[in-house]
Amino acid sequence: MSYNGVHYPAGQSLLTADNRGFRYGDGLFETMFVQGGRIRLGEYHFDRLLSGMALLDFEIPPFFAEKLTREILAVCEANGISATLAARVRLVVFRGEGSFLGPVDRFPNYIIQSWPLPSIHEGVGNGLAVDIFPDGRKACDMLSNLKSNNYLLYILAAHYAKKQGLDDCLVLNSQNRIADSTIANLFYIRQGQFYTPPLSEGPVAGVMRRHLLEALPQAGYIVHLQPVAPEDLLTADEIFLTNALRGISPVRSVPGRSYTNQVSVTVYEQLIKGL
Repeated sequence: MSYNGVHYPAGQSLLTADNRGFRYGDGLFETMFVQGGRIRLGEYHFDRLLSGMALLDFEIPPFFAEKLTREILAVCEANGISATLAARVRLVVFRGEGSFLGPVDRFPNYIIQSWPLPSIHEGVGNGLAVDIFPDGRKACDMLSNLKSNNYLLYILAAHYAKKQGLDDCLVLNSQNRIADSTIANLFYIRQGQFYTPPLSEGPVAGVMRRHLLEALPQAGYIVHLQPVAPEDLLTADEIFLTNALRGISPVRSVPGRSYTNQVSVTVYEQLIKGL
């Protein structure tokens, strides 16, 4: 792994108890799919990261995205991940040491980790069993769309999914409408048209979501950005989740409803496979 450009063995202790990223979740992260010496949708990843850093009042060094790109590929190479293999990369940007009310160091620290990604990870698979997390709610505010280190609501939803024998859980916003899932954005299909919550509904601004919102209309599909109520899922023909690693993951069932995945598979083959 790399800490501020210096490579360390995996498991090396790097942070102190006074680190603001550790204490307060004062930072952001990106999870990236890397293969063939390139980051898939890398431009979107760094656009989201740098926009989030500006919102959180980080100092952004010149050519920071270019520096991180070189370092990400170097970490993959150091971990023995050849250009023909896929890798999962986790980039965390966080503030350094300091108290809650003390002077804030605006300089961004970062850690980069990478792992080989099995080829079976990519693709639509057999479909997911999902349900709605019944407890916490996500706010719809200026922080909602960030991929923030403050991830507690999603962690609780993921724990709930595991206890219930589910593959994932959908998270509701403060209006009891669907924001996203623990690790992905939501799309559903009804009568050949696509629906997904707008960013004003509180989802993370996913890079694969962004790609599909641009690519689907270009491919002739109709896409609606509109709030999604839980009951909308019961009248959908198909549902799929999107993230940077898997691309598309069709949903096979929610309580009371099962789905096909023909259109989801077509969209994956047309618009994601080979990106």
